[in-house]
Amino acid sequence: MSVLENLQPQKVFHYFEEICNIPHGSRNTKQISDYLVQFAKDHNLTYYQDDLNNVIILKDATAGYENSEPIIIQGHMDMVCEKENDCDIDFEKDGIRLMIDGDFVTADQTTLGGDDGIAVAYALAILDSDDIPHPALEIVITVDEEIGMLGAFNMDLSMLKGHKMLNIDSDVEGHFLTSCAGGMSLIADIPVKRTTQVGLATEITLTGLVGGHSGSEIDKEHGNADILMGRVFSTLAEVTPFGVIDMAGGLKDNAIPRECRATILLPEENINAVTDTLRTLETALKNEYIKSDAGLRILVNPIGIQKADILDYASVNRVLCYLRMVPNGVLHMSQIMSGLVETSLNLGILELKENSLHTVTSIRSSVSSRKEEVKERVAMVVELLGGEITIEGDYPAWEYKDQSDVRTEIAAVYKDLFGKEPIFEAIHAGLECGIFSEKIKNLDCVSFGPNNYDIHTPKERLSISSTERMWKLILEFLKRA
Repeated sequence: MSVLENLQPQKVFHYFEEICNIPHGSRNTKQISDYLVQFAKDHNLTYYQDDLNNVIILKDATAGYENSEPIIIQGHMDMVCEKENDCDIDFEKDGIRLMIDGDFVTADQTTLGGDDGIAVAYALAILDSDDIPHPALEIVITVDEEIGMLGAFNMDLSMLKGHKMLNIDSDVEGHFLTSCAGGMSLIADIPVKRTTQVGLATEITLTGLVGGHSGSEIDKEHGNADILMGRVFSTLAEVTPFGVIDMAGGLKDNAIPRECRATILLPEENINAVTDTLRTLETALKNEYIKSDAGLRILVNPIGIQKADILDYASVNRVLCYLRMVPNGVLHMSQIMSGLVETSLNLGILELKENSLHTVTSIRSSVSSRKEEVKERVAMVVELLGGEITIEGDYPAWEYKDQSDVRTEIAAVYKDLFGKEPIFEAIHAGLECGIFSEKIKNLDCVSFGPNNYDIHTPKERLSISSTERMWKLILEFLKRA
């Protein structure tokens, strides 16, 4: 049964619901990619699908627009898959459960994927229509944007003829983006060794944090559960010897970790001191994050006496040193645009494997030399601890253009439709516009979208009324093109 069938614009929400019914997390895009190809076949449209699952769909101009320049409409098909701990959805094979809450479409205990399913839904609704006037359309839907823009980076765009692009991948209505930071994913592996001991196995969970997008919300200074687990370990070291059995926190490098769990082994007689000490630390952290993460909690759960393989003393120190020394969060604010984050990083994934501490960090900067400088800082910490780094998804910044016809045209449409001036701004989060600008000579583009809140978290919600307004904006832009 359709949940969104009565919402307007009807075709947009019809296709959004179909997308939500198909698993489409990063690196799991074959099914959604094939769905887009089948759509193109069903509508007799020219399409291209590459080995990575990127899809391009072309549609001829409608009558009267044959001589107009083609318009590229661009978004990505993958979503960030985050869920609450008690959610039974398997993102590898399940769709998400949609709900309506007033003016919002949201999902039951998971991320919604409005970032960036709504762009795909807009595009399909336009392609499905016979009565929307438009120039030739070149719909470009990429994969794996959320894990380093891998699809865009490796995509062949030689068949495209357009030089005007609408990137529908932002989340504040009326705010049009004109430049963004570049970034990369830094993967670190620090060697550890284990020894076998007997003690009280105890699970420690740092939870209740808000999390959020590591680009657009890094300036809110939400607590990073992975980094804060370093505080937990440092505090524990003052009251008891302990060994680490396992540890894991965060699911995506571009999502601020909301929770980190560790299982440690300690002398049974010290459990009360550990509980009291962590209760005191919890109080201190709640005070430090009183506005940004009021729900922060440190849970202590004794499991029982057991024999376990734990990190040896030197390895515990290496883990502790890394979590306490590695930079994280906002490092520099822009000296050109007031209030804009220039350089930041987010330790998004932490996993203690059998022989290594494995982490993935998202690094962002609108200044390429500072992006490299941050990489070198993290690499130095890792290498001092005997580890190695690997770089993935290194993408360029999208530089601001002084002259932009697309910016001028969409500003006029927005003002005429809604009676107010649009806001043009830069963003610290990454967008694929920078990669496309390198691939397409003289590309003129702008990024926008409907109101979508708390993206990359299970609280994500997409405004229904804003989705309709941005639909009208797109149609009017195409009509005037």
